Amino acid sequence: MTLMRQITCELLEAGVPVYLEKPIAITVESADEVLRTAYETGTKLYVGHNMRHMNVVRLMYELIQKGAVGEVKAIWTRHFVGHGGDYYFKDWHATREHGTGLLLQKGAHDIDVMHWLAGSQTREVTAMGDLQVYDKISDRADNSEALMSDWFDMSVYPPAKQRGLNPVIDVEDISMMLMRMDSGVLGSYQQCHFTPDYWRNYTIIGDEGRLENFGDYAGGVVKLWNRRSDWRAEGDAEFPITADTGGHSDADVLTVGEFMRFITEGGKTDTNPLSARDAVATGIAATESLRNGSVPMQIPRVAAEISAYFQSHQTGK
Repeated sequence: MTLMRQITCELLEAGVPVYLEKPIAITVESADEVLRTAYETGTKLYVGHNMRHMNVVRLMYELIQKGAVGEVKAIWTRHFVGHGGDYYFKDWHATREHGTGLLLQKGAHDIDVMHWLAGSQTREVTAMGDLQVYDKISDRADNSEALMSDWFDMSVYPPAKQRGLNPVIDVEDISMMLMRMDSGVLGSYQQCHFTPDYWRNYTIIGDEGRLENFGDYAGGVVKLWNRRSDWRAEGDAEFPITADTGGHSDADVLTVGEFMRFITEGGKTDTNPLSARDAVATGIAATESLRNGSVPMQIPRVAAEISAYFQSHQTGK
């Protein structure tokens, strides 16, 4: 990732627009260097947070904007990473050295979504986490010459049956964080890499209702509760999730399309490098918290002129 930061900055300095895959960096310092280089050169920078283009996220965002839950007060996210043993514990993701931790590498996606749905950014976090399962597996292998498709196997469960894990594993396989945002919105994010199922559950609570998704691809639904009652499984309204069949390929197309439009025409984008930086900074601060006794951590802000530049979609100099 240090090399990625170097390549990104060199391209920006050469005047080449950059599509930078998320996360924007693995340290706050590197992320801030990328933002400053884009600001100083005026070269367009786009960070591919494709989840802002996933139908489940856009559906919930649109419902929030229409006032379905009133003013957002809390967002709770549970991420069941059922493929975690294959995705993150057989290559460089398993090491702090190369990836910092999975609240960054995996969590930055959901943190960014939570910020977008809340219309705010996290400024204080505290977290807990542990390595509970994958360090107990002794079968290890150097997979540096292999691809994930070479080892991915849906039939392997429970996680103790995994084989060929990375020689070094020192990142957490379960983590929980609490967030306080600028606006006062409170958030919680839980991530587990040894569940049998793989999906995300978002719960948005406002002062006039609650939204929750069941499934996150086509075939799932978002439900709304906005009347006082005891438990009602059906809710008060139900909205189908109609895209991203079997994955986020639809969102990928929309994300790349937005990048192409942005570099050729400019204008507003749903993704934002400033938000991408704040998602990374939040994940890093939460990782530091959980590794240091859950001490509360503050999220540093970027310089005012850089913030204004990206808030105006790279036209505010």
